[in-house]
This record gives sequence, C-alpha cells and structure tokens, in this order.
Amino acid sequence: MNVRRSAAALAVAVAALGTAAAPAALADDASPSPKGPLPSGLYGKKDPQFDGVFRQSYALLAQKTVGVTPADKAVDWLTGQQCSSGGFAAYRADATEPCDSKTQVDSNSTAAAIQALHAVGNESNTVKKGLDWLKSVQNQDGGWGYNPGLPSDANSTGIVIGALAAVGEKPASAKSQKGKSPLDALTKLAMDCGKDGGAFGLADAKSGKLTPNADATAAGVLGGLGQGLVPAKGKEAGSAPKCAKPDTAGQAARNGTGYLLKSLAKTGHLTSAMPGAKDQPDVGNTADAVVALAAAGQAEQAKKSAGWLSKNSAAWAKDSGPAAYSQLVFAALAADMDVRDFGGADLVKQLNAQGPTPKAISEVTTGAKVKDENEDKDDDGSGVSVWWIVGVGLVAGAGIGFLLSGRKKKNQL
Repeated sequence: MNVRRSAAALAVAVAALGTAAAPAALADDASPSPKGPLPSGLYGKKDPQFDGVFRQSYALLAQKTVGVTPADKAVDWLTGQQCSSGGFAAYRADATEPCDSKTQVDSNSTAAAIQALHAVGNESNTVKKGLDWLKSVQNQDGGWGYNPGLPSDANSTGIVIGALAAVGEKPASAKSQKGKSPLDALTKLAMDCGKDGGAFGLADAKSGKLTPNADATAAGVLGGLGQGLVPAKGKEAGSAPKCAKPDTAGQAARNGTGYLLKSLAKTGHLTSAMPGAKDQPDVGNTADAVVALAAAGQAEQAKKSAGWLSKNSAAWAKDSGPAAYSQLVFAALAADMDVRDFGGADLVKQLNAQGPTPKAISEVTTGAKVKDENEDKDDDGSGVSVWWIVGVGLVAGAGIGFLLSGRKKKNQL
C-alpha cells in the first residue's frame, strides 16, 4: 500500500496533490500520544498514535501464520482497545476511558483487529461486536469508507471483506439497506480499460474523480475475488487476463490483476506515487501486489517481485517496524519463499523482536509447509485455516498506509 513515512510526510503529500485526502490519523482530535513508556504488550517502538491497533493486528496475524503463538499480553492489549460500540480506533492512549464522539473509530482498524483476534482464537464477544459495528456503518452502495460517513473506497471495502471472510461470512451476503453488497461497491470503484488500464481508483476528495492507484488495485483485486486478509492461493492462471468492462467484481479483479502485472513487468517493483519521490521504489505496495497476484493465480510475477523484495527491503523494514516485517512475511509465503531466509534475513525472528516474547514458536518456514500443517485443522477459530495472509497497509508510524478520499469531522461510535 502507499508508503507513508510519517504522518507529516503524508500531510505534505496531500497538500501537494491538491486534495483534502488526509487520513483520520491526521485529525486534530485523534487520540493523544502516550506520555510515558509504551505498553509492554504493544508491538513496535514508535509513536502508536496513528497505527497502534493496525500494526498490532498485522504482527499477530503474521505470527499466527508462521506457527508462532503470540504472548497473552499482546492479545490482551489489542482486545482492550475496542470501544463499547464494537469499533476500534487507530490507538487509544487510555483504554480505561470510554470512547466518545471524539474517538476516531474506523473501519480499517476494526477489520484488521477482527481478523487478528479471530486468528489467535479469541472467540469472545470482541469479534462479534466488531462485525456488528462494521455492518452498522456500511454505506448504502455496499462498501465502506475509512470513517463512518465517508464515501466507499477500495482499500476499506477490501479489508472489511477480509474480516467477513475470516469468520466464514460470504461478502456477497453482507448487504446494505438498499440491497448492495461490498462486491457491488467494488465494481463502482473499478476503472475502465484503455488509458486507466483496468485499475481500481482512488477518489479525489474535491471532485470525486477516480485516479488509477496501485494501492487501491491490490486491495480491490482481493476484494473482487471475494477474499481479503485471509485469501486462499489462486489456481495458476498463466497469461495475463484480458481486460473487459468491469460490470462484475470478478471482472474488475481480473482487470486489476492485469494492471498490476503491467506495472511490475519492467522492474519487478512498484514506484512511489508520493510527491517528490522520483523513481523511488514503493516497497510496501510491492509486497501487497505480490500477495494479490498470488491470489489471482499469477505465481510467476509474484515470485519475481518477491525476489526483488528479498534483496531490497531490509532497510525499509528496519525503519518501518512490525507492520513492514509482517507484510514481508505475507509476501514471502505467497511466493513460497522461506520466511526464515528471505534474502538472508529471518523475518520471523525480526518480527518477534518487535514485541513481547511469544508463548511458543514452531519451525514453519515456507508457504507450502504452512499449508500442509493447516490442512488437518478444523475451521473452529483456533487457527488460520489457510496458509498465508495478505498485507493491506494502513500504518502511519510503521510506514504503510492508505491515501483516503477525505474524512468526516465527527465519527460514530
């Protein structure tokens, strides 16, 4: 997803783009930063104000996927961030204080937390309350914006699809009061073939006009396949799909797959769309594209781009933190590469070092092995029933995130 080195950097980028596309993380009423030491159960050492819940969710998901059992206090911290309404904000400095009208509850943090807590076996009311909240703020077109009341976007809709899929609910059955599902919303966010290349678009806050965006496309491809944060590996598709009118979510996903293939073909990586980042590789977006392509059955390009990541991602991950290491875990597994020897790096060890010591660690190394170990498990919520998880970035301080179409001044709880 779009790299955001820091909240300030994104604010500058937004201004340069001439839009009001600031994420909720930049709101003046966001939760304050912690004044003392960071919570012992939290992953990462940077300010969690803009990404605490999301980076925690990514870390727990990645650990569970490679056979690591997270520490109880890490799970407890994430559970404790939930508001009484069921929604999650990016970060609550004092979780003992009740959420109010200033609490920036959002669909992305909530959807990520649901998937993480479900994966680690948290079957309390936390997951159900989170799902109920998401359904209560679904837009009439069937999709979701970042905050309640914002127009639907492919990133938010895709990650909510992941939450639905994680608990066994079919996205097509999650309908708004007007009978529209998330898949209906995605078709409206898909762009035509030709100069737009079949990409999913990001809307300008002022005009509402969609612009082709790799960030939105990676999320839209997974959502259009009826999957999200826990997709099954796609059947080998071979050649690039033919672009056609995106009148269904499935066709929109095929079109988006072609867009990603074309974008990655020359260098193997995506280029940052941030103003001033001339020819700068977008590591986070590339990792997400790898997973989306693998889900779409494009294993050859997924493998090539994962190979590029294995040689060029170390400094980015070290600077960015737990969500970045998690994204690399997801990409490595999607491409059937060794997570314990990814360009010479042990991604599992590096991720585990970002937070409290795990309860248990297995020797799972590749996507194939994860798949074999999970095939015999019952789908009872005690573990991940498929072998890899996509990174859908949303992290400000950790370095991964969405450019959003705007935000609402006040959020619903």
